Amino acid sequence: MDIAHFIFGVFGNAFGLFLFLAPIITFKRIIVNKSTEKFSGVPYPMTLLNCLLSAWYGLPFVSPDNILVTIINGTGAVIEIIYVFIFIVFAPKKEKLKISGLFAFVITVFAAVVFISLFALHGNSRKVFCGFAAAIFSIIMYGSPLSIMRLVIKTKSVEFMPFFLSLFVFLCGTSWFIFGLLGRDPFIFVPNGVGSFLGTLQLILYFIYRGNKGNAKTPTTKEEAMEMGTAKPMGEGELKGDTT
Repeated sequence: MDIAHFIFGVFGNAFGLFLFLAPIITFKRIIVNKSTEKFSGVPYPMTLLNCLLSAWYGLPFVSPDNILVTIINGTGAVIEIIYVFIFIVFAPKKEKLKISGLFAFVITVFAAVVFISLFALHGNSRKVFCGFAAAIFSIIMYGSPLSIMRLVIKTKSVEFMPFFLSLFVFLCGTSWFIFGLLGRDPFIFVPNGVGSFLGTLQLILYFIYRGNKGNAKTPTTKEEAMEMGTAKPMGEGELKGDTT
């Protein structure tokens, strides 16, 4: 691993850690209120799956010179597991079952990838199989803010898209994109190139609408109200919506 490759891997670890820790404010609120309110628990098990697959891909016997990928994603997996269990503890019964089911799905998929890669594949075929799995879920993780970007365009306000979160999505994606390019690893530079691009779009939207922060239009539909977290409380018999 050359110096530039290593340096951008270290940058990716630092910016990635910030992204994994960003939801702490949300979970502090959940713990204090002892309720998940209208927050969505779906991103956390899905991000966990991305972390597990990426951490597995970075191991030396799967792909060489990617141990920094394993370090940050292994750390992220621990953090996401904590988020998932906190969410399950404080979620209503229906949401508990939903997130528990997703968590079981995540463990099953990861276990299947590990089993197949260890016992059915070897050498480059193992790297390709694990790389595709990790890349697909990395792209899904980076694509999760698309709904917020749509909301920013609709409301012409960045109130619900924090600047520093967008900045670190860009910095994290860009760092790992360059790391992947230097390592000639498409399973790293392709998904993180997507992340860098989406982070750039978020920053562009922020600077276009930054003067309107705090002046979001009143949501006109139930879907918009729920996206912005301003929907009125629902009755016990109604299905609660998600807020990424």
